[in-house]
Formats: sequence, C-alpha cells, structure tokens
Amino acid sequence: MDWSLRELRHFVTAADLGSFTDAARELHVSQAAVSRTIASLERAVGDRVLRRIPRGCEPTPTGAQILPHARRVLAEADRFSDFLRSRHSTLRLGYAWAGLGRHTAALQRTWARDHTDIELELVKRNTPTAGLAEGTCDVAILRRAVDDPRLQSVVVGLERRVVAFASDDPLWARRRSLSMAELAERTVLIDSRTGSTTGEMWADLPTRPTFVESGDVDQWLDSIAAGKAVGTTAEATAHHHVRPGVTYRPVKDGPRIPVRLVWWREDRPRGLAELVDVVTRLYAGSS
Repeated sequence: MDWSLRELRHFVTAADLGSFTDAARELHVSQAAVSRTIASLERAVGDRVLRRIPRGCEPTPTGAQILPHARRVLAEADRFSDFLRSRHSTLRLGYAWAGLGRHTAALQRTWARDHTDIELELVKRNTPTAGLAEGTCDVAILRRAVDDPRLQSVVVGLERRVVAFASDDPLWARRRSLSMAELAERTVLIDSRTGSTTGEMWADLPTRPTFVESGDVDQWLDSIAAGKAVGTTAEATAHHHVRPGVTYRPVKDGPRIPVRLVWWREDRPRGLAELVDVVTRLYAGSS
C-alpha cells in the first residue's frame, strides 16, 4: 500500500471542513488538486473515503474508520517537523538522576540571559547515557567513565560524595559526617546502570557493604526513608532530591565524583563549547 502524508492531509482537511472547496482554500491549492489527491488515497486504500453530498462532502464508513488513524499519523509527522526545525535552536541536556544539583538553576538562568538564540532544555532519562544513545538529548551529564569510542566527554567539575540514610536512623541520626568503613557495615542501595557507586570503592577496606539493586532515584529514596538500606551518591542528589525522612551527610573519605558532559564525537551540537564553559565556571566558583 502506497500513500503519502500529503494525501492524508488533504483527506483530513476535507473531512474536517466538509468541503473540497474549503479544503482547497485552506491548503492553498486548487479544488481539482484536492480531488486528485484524495482519489489517489482512495486507490491506495481500495475504497472511497469521502462522498459528495449537496452541501459538500462527508466521510464514507471506510473514511470514518481511517480518519482517527490519519489524524494520529499527521500529528506525529508535525511533531517530527517541529523537532527538525528546533534541532539547531534547542540544546537538550540529559541527566539520569540529579542534573547539576545546586548549579542547575544557575545554569538555566545564565543560559537564558546570555544565549537567547539557543534554548536549553533539560531532559531526565534513567539510562546509562542519560538519553544520549536513545536520541532524546544532545549532551548528557554523566558521573561514570565513558568507554564508547563514539562518544567524547570532558570533566567539568568534581562533587563530594554523600551518604543518604533514614533521618531517624538510631546510629547515624546525630552524625555530621561518616566514613567509607562505616558504610561497609550497612546494606547499600545501588543503581548499577546509571549510579556512581560500585564495590571497587571499598577495595582497600577489609569488608564491603551488602549491595541491593535499586531501579531509579524515587525507589532509592523510598527505600532509604523506610530504613531498609542506605545509599551513597553525588552531592548533586542531595540538592536535587530533598525528601522528608531522608538525611544526607558527607562521606569524609569518599572519593570525589567527576561530572562529565558527554556528546557524540561526530555530531557536536550547536552551543556545546558555550555549555562546557558555563558549567565549568559554575563548578570552579563553588570549589
């Protein structure tokens, strides 16, 4: 079956307006062109989709059946067209858990003030590349090393490691900081796909924590608030995800976490250099 978006658009417009003449006016073509285009669609469908009536036209039973499907196809095509138009005027910044933490709002304000020709859009995707591999962002914020040769990255800052635990934890509730050795005595929630916590962090200690997998940040926070386990994460999470019942404290000997901006090596998005510069300055100003 061979049909085109043009044919669907002519059909939907004529069906909506109830007139070939009005459809031609709306589409800026001749009435004959509307008739020919809809006739072509009917040949592809194998049945009539519109019938003429004294006051114009109306869908046939077949036309009424395919009309909602045609609308959905056209709506999706319009969204695709909008995406293509906005590709060079929107810079989509993906993240999995916490964006840039306390720097997120500052980045958005600074960018909106200094880059009126490119809109910065933050996109949350809980995938290993924060949406980059899925095509939902142009640049990703990652806190894990990148080993895909197709990707290029730069470290824009370092973040302290913090531990999250239930605010009524009987052992830690009054503590102002904790150590890696103390975490090793607890059950630790991790997200092995996107998180920054791995067992290698305790390689130099005699014991390691018991690890439990967590699917996403909301599940992670819910489990911690319920006292089921604790978690260790970048300080950005503490700023981005304030949760009643969850307390964050620094891990005094925890390794710093590199914050990377990552993009496709052969597809550098417009505004990338400016983004790297702004984010680097934000982190440098807080160090």
